[in-house]
Amino acid sequence: MLYGYRISVRSFVEYVFRSGSLDTRFRMTNSMAEGTKAHQKIQKLYRDTDQNEFFLRTEIECNDILFHLEGRCDGLLFDEGIVTIDEIKSTAGNLELVTENSHPVHWAQAKCYAYMYAKDNGLDQINVQLSYVHTETEQVKRFQKSCSFADLQTFIQQVAEGYYPFANWQAIHFKNRNESIQQSDFPFSDYRKGQRKLAGAVYQTIQDKRSLFANAPTGIGKTMSTIFPSLKAMGRGMIEKIFYLTARTTTRKAAEDAFSLLEEKGLSVKTVTITAKEKVCLQEDTKCKNQCEFADGYYDRLNEAILDALMNENILDRKAIERYAIKHELCPFEFSLDLAYLSDAIICDYNYVFDPRVSLKRLVEEQKKKTVLLVDESHNLVDRGREMFSAELNKSSFLQLKREFKDVDNELFNHFKHINQYFIDFKKEHQSMNTSEWSEVPKRLIELLEGFIETAEQYLSVSGNEENNGELLEIYFAAQNFLKISQLYDEHFTVYSEMSRNEVRVKVFCLDPSKLLQKISAGFRSTIHFSATLMPLPYYTEMLGGSVDDYSISITSPFSPEQTEVYIKRVSTRYRDRESSKDEITAMLKTLLSGRQGNYLVFFPSYQYMNLIYEATKEDNGFETIIQSANMSEADRDSFLALFKEETESTLLAFAVMGGIFSEGIDLKGNRLNGVIVVGVGMPQIGPERDIIKKFFQGKGKNGFDYAYVFPGMNKVLQAGGRLIRSEEDHGLIVLADDRFLTGKYQRMLPENWKDYTLI
Repeated sequence: MLYGYRISVRSFVEYVFRSGSLDTRFRMTNSMAEGTKAHQKIQKLYRDTDQNEFFLRTEIECNDILFHLEGRCDGLLFDEGIVTIDEIKSTAGNLELVTENSHPVHWAQAKCYAYMYAKDNGLDQINVQLSYVHTETEQVKRFQKSCSFADLQTFIQQVAEGYYPFANWQAIHFKNRNESIQQSDFPFSDYRKGQRKLAGAVYQTIQDKRSLFANAPTGIGKTMSTIFPSLKAMGRGMIEKIFYLTARTTTRKAAEDAFSLLEEKGLSVKTVTITAKEKVCLQEDTKCKNQCEFADGYYDRLNEAILDALMNENILDRKAIERYAIKHELCPFEFSLDLAYLSDAIICDYNYVFDPRVSLKRLVEEQKKKTVLLVDESHNLVDRGREMFSAELNKSSFLQLKREFKDVDNELFNHFKHINQYFIDFKKEHQSMNTSEWSEVPKRLIELLEGFIETAEQYLSVSGNEENNGELLEIYFAAQNFLKISQLYDEHFTVYSEMSRNEVRVKVFCLDPSKLLQKISAGFRSTIHFSATLMPLPYYTEMLGGSVDDYSISITSPFSPEQTEVYIKRVSTRYRDRESSKDEITAMLKTLLSGRQGNYLVFFPSYQYMNLIYEATKEDNGFETIIQSANMSEADRDSFLALFKEETESTLLAFAVMGGIFSEGIDLKGNRLNGVIVVGVGMPQIGPERDIIKKFFQGKGKNGFDYAYVFPGMNKVLQAGGRLIRSEEDHGLIVLADDRFLTGKYQRMLPENWKDYTLI
């Protein structure tokens, strides 16, 4: 029995013929658009009898695989009975360096199209042509060969045999994968309260090709409740790929652990974790250089490495990828990306799907329609979305480079001079205002940036100029991003500037990311948004791009109210009262924890406030105190958490900030955490951006203050408090220290099991 295997011509030949090194050199970011223009210019020169973008398909049998091969050739040319397949390739490089044998993969692609057309039309002979066109000069360089059908038939059979080992592995894997999924049971003896309800909602959402917004409390097992039904949908052919998206490295482990547990139970699914390049780079200097042993000859070793890893591992986490990368001398980051396109499940940061600068662009639309997005802790995606769809520039960057390039490159120097002068003129014109908003992206700034980018590209494309110009590269990409985000500008954006003594900052600021998040999500079969703090649910459904056709679900806590001892302290922690609250907060901590053994986390809305109370608490209190510092490394974080011991006869009081690395994604079960004290309502610091957000939503008839300050702040409170009760056996203390928790607005946002409280 033959196994049907559908594949594009390009993928077919690239796998077999790709070779050489990773290109770590500077590449122009507009190369794709320029390449399209170059193709169209060549195609416009075709005669009326010629055809372009001609679709071809065929079948090729190789052992037990029947390849369904398809693609579009750039040109189909007819001249006095001779048919020519034209394959157009654009380049910004030196055409003189392009020879007939420079790119075997290009010949292979053209020969596949020639075989397909000759076979369909009974031709014994057909020409293949490569047309290289320079994106700037439009100069064209062509190579042509005449091929017999017999030679093409032999050639394409050889390509199929070269691809066969991977296709054969994949066919066997898909069969084993689907059988293992169909035979798999839920990995625990029983569902927790609310877990079956969430899992059922996830499966139904995928089946119906909708999106789901799930507010699911800590402790029900959200990770398994979303992964398991998604796998069941995969086993029934609804989807082919799962993305498990996270905001933090710490939350990825839960997904990896879930897949590992399922593997122990017999599941055969290939899972790849993508880790940031700077974390996995095997070189001391993480900036890519032209000379890198893991980039040189990368594609010569890639196919063997891919089969080695996929045939021997199901869970390809950071350690496994590094191990195989070292074995085969490959860049581990690029290797993880290549593996990701071939895997069943990908665990990665939000930006690989949602960020227009970073996303996995080789994932074609057809694959997306067979992919589900599982967006963990998706309350984070609102502000992350704003960040991904915003861009800013600073005057000081251009001033610094103006000085550096004065005697290096006159043309670049002039660009920096003009842009810096633009900021100076703007500052003079608006000197009475520290902050100002604009109704549109300033056209003059766009023109200046476009001129700079064009010149910078020419300079950076010269060999050697890129390597020693890190600051130029940085501002080049910042300018490119500013232009790219400016093209998205609509009623959901604003442009604002901030001015200080020597600085001017201009930002294209996405106020409401919902439209763009919805547009990206719409390309996938389903998107599952879930969090323990997706409250208020209507707010997050709106901000994450939900529609009236989407589903939502809110699940009650599986834990008993008796597991939590809740207190509210009537005290003002407003910014103006923080100094005066010091003694009251300190006394409360001492009274509450006097005679209590165990480990306690106390969260604050800012480092400044945290340090104020820490200094007043750390001495003569009978506690061991530790404090979170800014920019902690993974090792520092692990050392901090290691102090939360299961068995202790003393009292540990750990100070941390809300919204930081210890308020989400940590799991201190049992006696490792005995209480959480939340000081303040978590409200973001009042400032220009938050006030702009407030004004924007106020203008849309919403409560702008709630959208900008209250809802994001309360989410931090709920996340911090959610660190405490993680299982049915956990018990502990929660203290909410702020008089606003006693008002109706905040009372309505408290979880049900927090509402039976004692007033301090």
